[in-house]
Amino acid sequence: MLFMDPPAHTRLRSLASSAFTPSRVEVLRSHIQGIAERLIDAVADSGSMDVIASFAAPLPAIVTAEMLGVPISDHPQLKKWSADFAEMLGNFQHNPDRVKVVLESLNDMLEYFRATVRELRVCPREGLVNALLTAEIDGDRLTEEEVIANSIVTMVGGQETTTNLIGNGLLTLIRNPEQMNRLRSDSSLIVPAVEELLRYESPSQHTGRIAPSDVELGGRTIRKRQAVIAVMGAANRDPERFPDPDRLDLSRKDNRHVAFGWAAHFCFGAPLARIEGQIAFETILRRLHNLRIAPVTLHWRENLGLRGLKALPISFTASPSVAA
Repeated sequence: MLFMDPPAHTRLRSLASSAFTPSRVEVLRSHIQGIAERLIDAVADSGSMDVIASFAAPLPAIVTAEMLGVPISDHPQLKKWSADFAEMLGNFQHNPDRVKVVLESLNDMLEYFRATVRELRVCPREGLVNALLTAEIDGDRLTEEEVIANSIVTMVGGQETTTNLIGNGLLTLIRNPEQMNRLRSDSSLIVPAVEELLRYESPSQHTGRIAPSDVELGGRTIRKRQAVIAVMGAANRDPERFPDPDRLDLSRKDNRHVAFGWAAHFCFGAPLARIEGQIAFETILRRLHNLRIAPVTLHWRENLGLRGLKALPISFTASPSVAA
């Protein structure tokens, strides 16, 4: 559905997005909280961790596996495939030496989800893959290829951007200690804080579009069928839209960013990503204090479209686990 226009896009999106409505996702909040607590439990005694490897990557990977209805134990493999696939979405043309690896991962994912579909036809169980397989609108059902393709896109979208949100967001908070302490002392800020972190350091930086007709934009004429790149990361720092855009303000008003895209292709997983982000930052700030970035050079992933850290090593002082 990522590469389609209506009516084909509308058909696929209506079938897939029903699993991600705010009300349905909110039911998962306590469950996601439990996952976050267990991940922190695993590192609390050590006094240090790589935020990406120990928390920001596994949290959405586990949640996504559960949402899809595949074994949770498969989440490390799903994450590896997801990271490889993300290269194609965000930076494929700049990594020609990675073509072979990406194609191998794609073939492995196709076979994995084909096997999952075959299994679900015999032994159905809850999850998005089964929901796509059995969904019907006015007698219309998805083909097996559509089920597989959209399961893969959902899996990648559910992991890569959320991992980036948590990693980028925590780095931003540590670099802005006054704002971090403000959030730590006032949990009511968590919802607007996640929106500001999405705006300030957007996990997804740009997306491609092809003009459906001639249009004038910013004094330039874009012809029908010309390709354009919409840079959400720049839009979210637009001084005409956001006062003092380079300043982090966790209580920023009128914060209508475009980190999740816009219009028909607005990310249908946004409600889940928002809740995961809220839980992640609240849990880390409640349980880990004296956060410090290790004295090493931070490296960003070689991906123009999906901005995220390869690793975020930190040290901390842990507090006992207390109910959120």
